[in-house]
Amino acid sequence: MHFKSKNKYTKFMEYLDFELPIKELEDQLDKCLVIGQESDIDVTNTCKQINKKLEETKRYIYKNLTAWQRVQLSRHPNRPYTLDHINALCGDTFLELHGDRGFKDDKAMIGGLGKIDGQSFMIIGQQKGYNTKTRQYRNFGMANPEGYRKALRLMKMAEKFGIPVLSLVDTPGAFPGIEAEERGQGEAIARNIIEMIRIKVPVIVVVIGEGASGGALGIGVGDKVYMMENTWYSVISPESCSSILWKSWDYKEQAAEALKLTSSDMKKQKLIDDIIPEPLGGAHYDRDTTFKTVEQYIMKGFNELKDLSTQELVAQRMKKYSEMGEYKE
Repeated sequence: MHFKSKNKYTKFMEYLDFELPIKELEDQLDKCLVIGQESDIDVTNTCKQINKKLEETKRYIYKNLTAWQRVQLSRHPNRPYTLDHINALCGDTFLELHGDRGFKDDKAMIGGLGKIDGQSFMIIGQQKGYNTKTRQYRNFGMANPEGYRKALRLMKMAEKFGIPVLSLVDTPGAFPGIEAEERGQGEAIARNIIEMIRIKVPVIVVVIGEGASGGALGIGVGDKVYMMENTWYSVISPESCSSILWKSWDYKEQAAEALKLTSSDMKKQKLIDDIIPEPLGGAHYDRDTTFKTVEQYIMKGFNELKDLSTQELVAQRMKKYSEMGEYKE
């Protein structure tokens, strides 16, 4: 028997509601394999039929995802987070740097130096947690003002030494607490946006999960902005939009469709440069392939920017953002 229903990343997979037909077929295939191994019954044809149906079901489900289902995939607990990408891209070359030199070190915002394919990058990004304890430690990926100020400090350091910046976006939003507002959350994000517009080194942004509101935009301005296939980027989350417009979270699916927040919607609106394809089922189904594909897009973007002069780089970036939102009737 040569059938495998699950790879090493799906051994303890959590399934979303729309993925339950896949789970049922994978369970059937597992049972079929067990029967074949523990008895003399030839179950080859049965397993072939189940496997064929499983592949057809996967392709049908994942090729016809709604906007809300893509939002769910972007939040999948098995999806690789910022540190997973950094460890895969940089190996042991990553050196994390801490603190904003003003208040404290924000654990929700990761930053440091690392090498990707031999090229040094200053890498920043929001980090979510893997379980209850680490989610609390990372504040669920929601940065405070000191997180954005740390990111800006590292970007200015990169500018000083001529090192390109890589930003990995994955946040449900900037932290909305009173203490964050007291310390200037809005000012910190606004400062980052204006500084990133005019920074004198290449900036590559990859949305690897959720890209919510100013929390994402605070590290999301770049020469090249990529979104992974099953991610979203919007001024507001579907749940919050639903609660404002319908006074209930029950309309989050309609809100997701109306917000046009998926990678394909953003590409059509010319708000991002390209979409990074994911393995069938999402980034968590085949992490190795995901990391290789992300690396290819990062290096492709860098190679397109590295020979530009400082003046060309900044002028091109300013032109890019000044043209967003223009349209003809």
